[in-house]
Amino acid sequence: MTDTPREDATLFPASAGDTLRAAREKQKLSIADIAQRTRVPIRHLEAIEQGHYDELPSPTYAIGFAKAYARAIDVDEAEIGRMVRAEAGVPRRPTMETMPYEPADPARLPPAGIAIFGVLLALVLVIGAGIWLGTDWFRGGADQPVAVATTTPAAGDSVAVAPPAAAPAPRVEQVTLTATDAVWLRVYDADGNSLFQNTMQAGDRYQVPTDAKNPMINVGRPDKLEVRLNDTLMPPLGDGSRPLKDIGVSAEAVKARQAGAGA
Repeated sequence: MTDTPREDATLFPASAGDTLRAAREKQKLSIADIAQRTRVPIRHLEAIEQGHYDELPSPTYAIGFAKAYARAIDVDEAEIGRMVRAEAGVPRRPTMETMPYEPADPARLPPAGIAIFGVLLALVLVIGAGIWLGTDWFRGGADQPVAVATTTPAAGDSVAVAPPAAAPAPRVEQVTLTATDAVWLRVYDADGNSLFQNTMQAGDRYQVPTDAKNPMINVGRPDKLEVRLNDTLMPPLGDGSRPLKDIGVSAEAVKARQAGAGA
């Protein structure tokens, strides 16, 4: 029996698989050799040679494996990829190489000076907006009124009432006793508890405790003792002709004595 003559190659061009197989056999390489070079499983390489792309995980894998096969035997991988894409029926995606290039019309481009001016103007506007929103430079430094949203509570709703502002703490008035010369002094409270007892020298000072209960003094030379309420000098306790006993030195007593002296 004689072999049937092959049809003209121009009428039936070789497939991607035939091209790869022919190149492999020409280099006397086996499928196992290609699998070792490409790390692609032998069954996938055989499916590519036979054109059984449906046996591969996806057309994308088929194209990738075929291009790796082509690289391993120095065949144009781009051409092999196009052949496999056409044989597997994968639509070609436009790339930068296939997309038409349309050079820009120089007449439509703005002059360089105008473009730079536009960029600078945009930058100034952005900076100005940031300063306006983030500072009070353009507001004269004056405090701006703050809008307060007010709502009317519905019937039955509880209304939170702000606690009243705390009243300022009353000022604590301090009575200070200052010696202008050597003077004996005893300070005690209404229960007879001694708070201070000593001979004071000129310049010595004693501040009567503000929490003392009706503090009083005994003093040998009242003319040598100055009494101040806060920073105000009070009238003298006596002329020094005799010692004084049970003289109140609380803030209330000092003020009452001053009022009596001025009456």
